[in-house]
Amino acid sequence: MTATRVLVLNSGSSSVKYQLLDMRDSSRLAVGLVERIGEETSRLKHTPLTGGDEREREEPIADHEAALKAVSAELTADGLGLDSPELAAIGHRVVHGGLKFTAPTVITDEVLAEIQRLVPVAPLHNPANITGIRTAQALRPDLPQVAVFDTAFHTTMPESAARYAIDVATADQHRVRRYGFHGTSHAYVSRETAKLLGKEPQDVNVIVLHLGNGASASAVRGGRCVETSMGLTPLEGLVMGTRSGDVDPAVVFHLARVGGMSIDEVDTLLNKKSGLVGLCGDNDMREIRRRIDGGDEAAALAFDIYIHRLKKYIGAYYAVLGRVDAIAFTAGVGENAAPVREAAVAGLEELGLAVDGELNAVRSDEARLISPEYARVAVAVVPTDEELEIARQTYALVAPVGTPS
Repeated sequence: MTATRVLVLNSGSSSVKYQLLDMRDSSRLAVGLVERIGEETSRLKHTPLTGGDEREREEPIADHEAALKAVSAELTADGLGLDSPELAAIGHRVVHGGLKFTAPTVITDEVLAEIQRLVPVAPLHNPANITGIRTAQALRPDLPQVAVFDTAFHTTMPESAARYAIDVATADQHRVRRYGFHGTSHAYVSRETAKLLGKEPQDVNVIVLHLGNGASASAVRGGRCVETSMGLTPLEGLVMGTRSGDVDPAVVFHLARVGGMSIDEVDTLLNKKSGLVGLCGDNDMREIRRRIDGGDEAAALAFDIYIHRLKKYIGAYYAVLGRVDAIAFTAGVGENAAPVREAAVAGLEELGLAVDGELNAVRSDEARLISPEYARVAVAVVPTDEELEIARQTYALVAPVGTPS
């Protein structure tokens, strides 16, 4: 029997998201979430997709080991247990791979040590990813564990895009450069956009706009990322739900010297109290649009700032690519907020961009074009699927030679 199933794990500091997929047809067998790990009452939500009802329970789950054992029990109840000989590998989302990891990688002690060494540049994410890996290794030490890195897709950026203009020796000593994030999503969406156009990825230039609570843009030339908006951390770039995106670096010095704020306070301000929530008190685009419709000026200004930054990046990446075949909107806001898509390309007709109002208003889970036929540049909505991308990359690495992936 050829093992064709891949379990995808996304381990956060107090949560584990999981999906079990069969790579013969990329079908999902089960999905679920464990949250509030380590709190007095944790919650596990499990949905079998091969028959049976969704199950949800609340109980204390002390740590990630207990969480994965609970996940294993739920899968076993559906005949999909972690001990199944049909399980080929476990794929782990790892946020930061630095410059060393440019592709999915089978996890060894050396690989895990390097992920650990990268904790200073990803202090909120890599420790949780490591915990998930170690826990899964303990449960299935015989099974290949594969790390798929958020940063990997962006390692093709040229040095002219990846370097900050600061002292080279200082930058190298402290690994200060632009790494980019959401790479798994950008890789998936750029390829799916090419497919939507009936072309191969190497023949298409795409601007991908991943717009969720976290947001990033990328310029993808011929299937390779040449520029992205996030930098050393996910703070740089677009206006986000709670993150400021681009600010003058001297704002930090000003707030410290004049405002008397500590580094930790400024960090909290820029990462958790800025962006849309800092501008108008809401980071839910649906609520912001509702407020705008009611005449709320603060919400309207927040929306305008969000769109202004988005347009700046579209224009900049158009210049970087020279020729653009498509712009693809993805993630929660990108896939669902028609007013954002319309506003982002409004006034860019001279660049070949336009949105068809009727097509843009349609809600669908399918990849689709929303630009009129006459538009020189296609505008697309492409639902992202990071779990499927992780599963594909994982299975391609571990499947026997000659096995379709």
